[in-house]
Amino acid sequence: MPDRETKIEPSLRRIAAEVIQKSDRDHPADAILRETFKRLRVLSPAETRRITEAVFTYFRWRGFLNLNDQISAQIEQALESDAQFQKDSASLSDELLRAKTVPKWTMEEVNAGPEWFRILQTAPNLWLRAKRGQGSVLAEKLVPTTPGPLPDAVLYQGEEDLFRTPEFHAGEFELQDISSQAVSLICDPQPGETWWDACAGQGGKLLHLSDLMENKGLIWASDRAEWRLKQLKRRAGRAKAFNYRAALWNGGPKLPTKTKFDGVLVDAPCSGIGTWQRNPHARWTTTREDVKELGAVQKRLLANVAASIKPGGKLIYAVCTLAKSETVEVVESFEKQFPDFQPLAVKNPLNPKNPNAATSPQIWIWPHESGGNGMFVAVWKRTS
Repeated sequence: MPDRETKIEPSLRRIAAEVIQKSDRDHPADAILRETFKRLRVLSPAETRRITEAVFTYFRWRGFLNLNDQISAQIEQALESDAQFQKDSASLSDELLRAKTVPKWTMEEVNAGPEWFRILQTAPNLWLRAKRGQGSVLAEKLVPTTPGPLPDAVLYQGEEDLFRTPEFHAGEFELQDISSQAVSLICDPQPGETWWDACAGQGGKLLHLSDLMENKGLIWASDRAEWRLKQLKRRAGRAKAFNYRAALWNGGPKLPTKTKFDGVLVDAPCSGIGTWQRNPHARWTTTREDVKELGAVQKRLLANVAASIKPGGKLIYAVCTLAKSETVEVVESFEKQFPDFQPLAVKNPLNPKNPNAATSPQIWIWPHESGGNGMFVAVWKRTS
């Protein structure tokens, strides 16, 4: 790994400091960065990349900084700490990383080992998902890339703006984290089936489900935000995914359709603790109260979709969090309320190809094992 730069030009440092000072709970750092770059169109791609790195590095190392220092000094200290850690990760003990990498309340919710804290202090991978069966072809077109552990996953290691590539505009790939790709493979939808992506968002997993179904059958997509469904429509057009219908749904007991499904995916709103490597600002704005409140929302979502699943159909619950209030406690609550849903053991597709690999109805995906976001997935089969 090349040595990290420990200095940033004063003009770019001032912009990074401005972004940091504007970032708070209601104004995420990534959104402030987008607004800033839209306003400062004279910045080159290299300059925007350097500012982004400085901002994310600051939040990654915020727990180690003296917050009474000037922001510019804190940025420089964060860059120096990051460069030293990437050069020699053993320079920081497990105990120090555990104490300063995340807020203290996290330990009450996440049962994590030292590997998690160490991976949080590194830059995330950029994963692509090629069209079904085209992973190796895409890897040859976009360089530098490395084929991933899933059939059509590709790890991109370059600095090109992928949204400007002809391959992207031709619908040959989507930017999608490898852990999210694993969720769709766990769903295992078959051509001709009827599925519901209940919290579809902008459609990342829906497009993968459609590809796995060979564009056959039907997928209902719902979300509470109309703008996300509009974005899904644009993405689906580019990906040539046509076997879906979209409808607004606020998560309440009144469902968007009376259709009975072979499978339902509830990729529920969550605290996003599993994304803290990619989104370090969220470490310092998320609270334990958020986690508890979201756990209640997740329980309601599962309860509301349960009746829409056919006997013999599957229910998949997925969240990009590792908090017990949003994972095992949600599962326990659902199983007490709905005894006709039996846990269904499945394999983790990110495990090595081993016919004797263990199966489980609950799958934990940790960043230091997957190279992607942290996720939790639970699977049930409706018996009656």
